[in-house]
Amino acid sequence: MLRILLVDDNAMARAAIKAALQRHSEWVVVGEACNGQEALETFPRYRPQLTVMDFLMPEMNGLEAAHHLKERNPDALILMITTDPSIQLQQEARRAGISGVCAKDEMDCLENAVDAVIHGGTFFGEEAVA
Repeated sequence: MLRILLVDDNAMARAAIKAALQRHSEWVVVGEACNGQEALETFPRYRPQLTVMDFLMPEMNGLEAAHHLKERNPDALILMITTDPSIQLQQEARRAGISGVCAKDEMDCLENAVDAVIHGGTFFGEEAVA
């Protein structure tokens, strides 16, 4: 069972992403957070194998939260979701230790990205790399 922490400030987006993730019988969203700070606080409690995190959030954005999360938990797997997966954001995400970036509105992208990341690969720019 893949344990996932879902981080997004938009409750409707979180619900849609959670539903898409949980279509897979082996994937379960064990916790949710509404900003980067809350993600850092709840990560130890949920002990997820994967954190799916929005980029643009109040309090602390996804890049900053990912940086802090990787400092505290170097093995943490993080997949960033965003409405605008620009090349620049993807480069910054790699530097922060994020394993992949995909568009929020493309559920196929999300599923492919999760699959690539949990199998030790990366997912940037629509391409999975093992």
